[in-house]
Parts: sequence; structure tokens; C-alpha cells
Amino acid sequence: MNNFTYKFDTPVFKGKVDFPTGVFIDGNFIAGSNNTTIDVINPTNGEIIAKVSEATTKDVDLAVEAAQKAFDTTWGLNAPGALRARLLNKLATLMEEHHDRLSAVEALDNGKTFNWAKYGDVTIAIDTIKYYAGWADKIQGKTIETSKGKLAYTRHEPIGVVGQIVAWNFPLLLMCIKIAPALACGNTIVFKPSEFTPLSALYLASLIRTAGFPSGVFNVVVGTGPTVGEAISLHMGIEKVAFTGSTRVGRRIMECAAKSNLKDVTLELGGKSPNVILNDADLELAVGWSSHGIFWSSGQVCMAGSRIFVQSGIYDEFLKRFTEKTRSLKLGDPFDADAYQGPVVSKEHYDRVMGYIASGKADGATVHQGGERHGDLGYWIQPTIFTNVRPDMKIVKEEIFGPVAVIIKFEDEDDVVRQANDTVYGLAAAVFTQDVSRALDVAHRLRAGTVWINSASEVNAAIPLGGYKQSGNGRDLGEYALSHYTNVKAVHVNIGNTRI
Repeated sequence: MNNFTYKFDTPVFKGKVDFPTGVFIDGNFIAGSNNTTIDVINPTNGEIIAKVSEATTKDVDLAVEAAQKAFDTTWGLNAPGALRARLLNKLATLMEEHHDRLSAVEALDNGKTFNWAKYGDVTIAIDTIKYYAGWADKIQGKTIETSKGKLAYTRHEPIGVVGQIVAWNFPLLLMCIKIAPALACGNTIVFKPSEFTPLSALYLASLIRTAGFPSGVFNVVVGTGPTVGEAISLHMGIEKVAFTGSTRVGRRIMECAAKSNLKDVTLELGGKSPNVILNDADLELAVGWSSHGIFWSSGQVCMAGSRIFVQSGIYDEFLKRFTEKTRSLKLGDPFDADAYQGPVVSKEHYDRVMGYIASGKADGATVHQGGERHGDLGYWIQPTIFTNVRPDMKIVKEEIFGPVAVIIKFEDEDDVVRQANDTVYGLAAAVFTQDVSRALDVAHRLRAGTVWINSASEVNAAIPLGGYKQSGNGRDLGEYALSHYTNVKAVHVNIGNTRI
């Protein structure tokens, strides 16, 4: 079994990070059952930065066994909410103490800039752990009045062992979004991070152990989707799966759940989010947020505002300003203080995004800006703007998951609502206007789980996140997420000794 040991000496962070990279089961880091490893690649240059133990189906079995034992003995109904809250708060404190180190690992592993990792991902992750720590002792049922001789009440009880699988674009943040409500409700977890970006999950596992969570409450198995993801989805000992990732994989997880024990499934999936800019919008505000909405994290964001609809009266001026903004974005080493965009996560994903750009060119769209590789090493793609697109083009219909925007002119609200809703997705949307009545009217007509007005791609621990249509089911974050991690039990008490 290996350790990840790395000494950072960069303009934004200097320090050493050291933690185990084994499979984390029952409170211990161990080698995987086959003693094989997975190479973790630095997306800035394609070099190997770590080797982590590769989990197998047997390791999933061991993790489920450990999680079930913990649920039955030290967690679940045996751990009061106050205890769960204390341990979650302890974890948040440890994360704050390791804030810069977690940010550095995330930037190195994923390719996002250190500053985005620090002030975005890690900060929101800590806030999420704290938020659900506050809920841990407030998960309550109801007393229901029926008749004089009867008492009826409900209990919200933890489900048991849950499997959680997340994507590579926000490794630590997605992890905390999933584990925080599950732990607050008293569940135990078998967690699979992406094999492309496993380091922060293993780092956090070491902090969870330090925080004092009982052994087996939280387990990490790093492996491929077809092996470990499939094993989690099919496992008869797992009562629920929560997944963030592609719609294609989400379908497979639902299929596996149906074929096994009909486990509950919640899915946060892909998107092709519309960003609607009306004639009376504050252009500076709209340009700034629209740029953030598509180019933040190299466009590798499920809620990215990749379809930018601009009303005809301001189309030319918006395009001019948006182009200038795009050209000003600095692509650079993630540890440069002024870098805005890093590389995409992997060679595989680089090829996928460049394939979409090639398809846009072949279909006759205009490459208004970018559209090419950046640099000679690693997986860098220029921020790209397409104009003169048609609704049937792949770059308009399909999720690209990269720094690629399409700009579409529209005439009026009815026109843009029709176009915006013409998609299989429904994760998020944005509306820019200075008229609050117009903003609310358009927002309410858009078929999306989240709508931002005069902003884009904002996340808050207290606000639910999830999609319509093929963007998934259920909700992460906020109070709404708690309902996905409890079973509701109704108890009838015959206090009047009624006889039949």
C-alpha cells in the first residue's frame, strides 16, 4: 500500500501533504484484494502523480460488511443526533485546519486553479459539513391525531448502508454534498470517488478517522465504474445509491438497482443549461456572470450555462463584450495566482471535448473565438465561442462538459422559453433582466431545477440542487436532501385498549 507524499512549493501554497492511498475499509487503509493500483495523472502535463490501491468487487463486499456492522452496533439508531453533530463539526474543524492542503491536492489532481479550489470547492464543502451537523439532532417525525383511544406518530429512521458514487469535476465538494446528509441521518457509507480524481476522498477519509467516527461508518473504494460502481449498484446489502455524474451512467445505476434489491436511487445528472439575457439586462453584470457560468472550472460543470440566448436588441453588443471577456481569461498553471482556467481533467475527456468542437465546425457553426488546443503539454483547451448555430447541431443539443459556449439570438420571451426548454435536460437556467416581473415570469416558465436571476452557477449548502427530466431525480443540499436518507416509520398505539 502506498502513501501520497507531495511537497508543494508554488506561488500560492507551500507545504507538504502526506496521507495513505489504500482502500479505506472499517477504519483502516489496506491494499486492494488484487494488490493492483490505479495511476493518478496530473492533467497539466500528463505525468503520474500518485498510485492508489484499486478496489475490486470483493473489496466492495468487505466495505458493505463493515458498514453494516457499524450501522448495527455503533451508528444508526445507536448514535444519538447530538453525537453525529459533534463528529461532523469536528470533521469541519479538521477540514478548516487542512484547508490549504485540501485545496492544493484538489488543484493538483483535478487541474482546477488553487484559488477556485480554496475559495470555492473546499470552502463550500466545509460549509456543507457544518450545515448538516446542525441538522443531525433535528431529524424528527410527527404526532398525528386520529381518535381519542389511539396515539399515532412517525419516526424518520436511517436507511442503513448507502452507496455513493461521484464524478471527477468537483471531487471533494461532491463528496461532502453526498456524505454530510447521509451521516447526519445516521447512515453508514460505501463511497466511490472517480478513479480520475481519488486523492481528496482518501485525504478526507484520513480526517474522518482522526475526527473519531466509529470504524466502518465511512468506507472508500477507488475503482472503475464497470467494476466498483456496478458492484455498489447491484449489491444486495446496499439499500440506497446516490450518484452524481452522466445521464448515461445514471441510467445504468437505475437498471442495476431494479435488477437487484430495488434500492432507492437519487441522481444528479447532466445538463445543457440555458442562460437567457433580455434586452434590458445590465450588460456588464450579464457578461461577467455568463463568462463564469460557462468557463468556470474549464466548463466541466453539470449546471454550466452552455447555451447563451441573447435578445436581438443587445445581441451584437453582448457578443462584443463577451468576446473581450473571454479573451481576457488567463489559462495558466493552477498554482499561478492569476490563473483563471486550468486544463480539462484527462486525455480521454480532452479528446471528447475536442471531438465536439470538431463536430461544430463540420456542421457549419462559426468558431467566433477559440476552438483549439492551448499549449503543448497536458489537456488544455481554449475558451471557445460558437455562433451561427442550429438547434439540431450536437454542440447545441448534447452536454459538452468543457469550455464551449454557443450564442443564440432570440426575439421575445415566448421564443426563448420555447428554445430553452427544447432539451432532454433540466438541471439549471439563468435569466438576466432589470425587470423583476419579467425575470420571475421567465424563471417560472423554464423547466429546470434551479434558476438564477442575474447570477449563474452559485451553490449554497442550504439551497436544494437537482434536476428535471433527464437531469436526474431527488435533491442534494438543503433540508430537502434529508428526506432521501431516512425511512419514515408510522407507529400506531392503541392507548384505549380498543378491542375487536
